[in-house]
Amino acid sequence: MTILSRFFGPLVLGVAVATGAHAADPIKIALVHGLSGSTFEAFSKQSETGFELGLEYATNGTNAINGHPIEIIHKDTQFKPDVGRAVLAEAYGDDDVLLAVGATSSGVTAAMLPVAEEYEKLLIVEPAVADSLTGPDSNRYIFKTSRNSSMDMQAQALALQPDENLYVATLAEDYAFGRDGIIAFKTALEGSGATVVGEEYVPQGTTDFTAATERMFNALKDQPGRKVILVYVAGGGDPMGKIQAMEPERYGIELSTTGNILSVLPTYKRVPGMEGAVYYYYESYDNPINDWLVKTHEERFGTPPDFFTAGGMSAALAVVKAIETAETLDTDGLIEAMEGMSWDTPKGEMKFRPEDHQAMQSMVHFKIRVDPDVDWAIPELVRIIEPGEMTIPVGRNNQE
Repeated sequence: MTILSRFFGPLVLGVAVATGAHAADPIKIALVHGLSGSTFEAFSKQSETGFELGLEYATNGTNAINGHPIEIIHKDTQFKPDVGRAVLAEAYGDDDVLLAVGATSSGVTAAMLPVAEEYEKLLIVEPAVADSLTGPDSNRYIFKTSRNSSMDMQAQALALQPDENLYVATLAEDYAFGRDGIIAFKTALEGSGATVVGEEYVPQGTTDFTAATERMFNALKDQPGRKVILVYVAGGGDPMGKIQAMEPERYGIELSTTGNILSVLPTYKRVPGMEGAVYYYYESYDNPINDWLVKTHEERFGTPPDFFTAGGMSAALAVVKAIETAETLDTDGLIEAMEGMSWDTPKGEMKFRPEDHQAMQSMVHFKIRVDPDVDWAIPELVRIIEPGEMTIPVGRNNQE
């Protein structure tokens, strides 16, 4: 049972009964995420919880937009590209949804892009990250509320304060998320004088980082300046802890990484003082939407909202504003409303760039603080990195 069905099922029924035969047709939205078959399932559940909370917030608890009740249809990609394509086609065709939101894996999402074009219906990408999802192989039906790899890496580069004395070796997973991220990181360093001395890519699900770490140590240890290993791994396996256990400090090597979900942050206690960049941390933003999200999530679930919860909420807020403001409730009307659209989120204002439909947004520069009374390491706010500080490449020109 979803959050919406628990909290608003009776309300939606009441609306239908009260209006009788004149009740507006429901607006059907598919949430297409991996719900089985991967450790990334936690990301999917956070995103879907955030989306449902976002609908609640944006509709003032009515679960209806312009008189149309919202019907959520859940689809499980099983983290398989072929399944992702099939269930998205099912949602567009058999279920006749207005739009879909997903998916979790960048690789699965990439396989879904042509399906949106085939059915001429919107796919709101959340929470997948890869730059390529709004790249040349994308299409006019794709909008992306999640951040992209360039945002991760440009923010990370700003947090590292690169110059000619910085030498970096990188560790990433060998798929779209990891490779796009390292390409973006190297692009972000251009002109700074910093040098990437080695790149290591490991299969998803890797738990033994020994060989890759030794190669990174060898590439860095004789460099004359500041030496950093950048870890860009979305999955488990605790690469930070395992690299730290190999004593990089004996070579004067530091570790740096982007932030992560709360269940992973306890591993960051091994690196107090480490600086990096993250998409969202619940204490970093001070605005009414984030205040509501934090308060509501803690009341209902006993924990703060996590990394992808904020993303799911941002997607829902975008969908509601688009439907409310579109002149016609169809794909073309929504596209017209969404290109260049700004809307408020737990992270502050986001804006869809008309050229490639990427949502431009802020990032958080953090410094790890360890508090023995907190279960996880705290990515304490250094400053908000505003969208204008980052030069995010345009992936596809939808205006041509």
